[in-house]
Amino acid sequence: MPRSVNSVASRARRKKILKQTRGNFLARKNVWTVAKNTYEKGLTYAYRDRKTKKRNFRSLWIVRINAAARQHGMSYSEFMGKLAKQNVGLNRKVLADLAMNNPKAFEAIVNSVK
Repeated sequence: MPRSVNSVASRARRKKILKQTRGNFLARKNVWTVAKNTYEKGLTYAYRDRKTKKRNFRSLWIVRINAAARQHGMSYSEFMGKLAKQNVGLNRKVLADLAMNNPKAFEAIVNSVK
């Protein structure tokens, strides 16, 4: 009895990964073994950088809040400490957005905790 190989499924599996690597440079887009490695490495980077993105945004928010707080004569740590003491329930994302797009509202928050 001849050996049965499901070439339709094999080709479909390969096509699926080659489609994901479209846009890469040279062999990374069309040579199966190289493309497969590229695809797997890309998934690893995607997983890792979903975590890194959160870290980067938090640090950006802190920088923005610090800059805005210093314009009103407070440091970041001083400002956040006073916010925590007074149980103001605004997170860093919202505070940074107010500092950038609505300075008057941010100033009102700073004055309320002073």
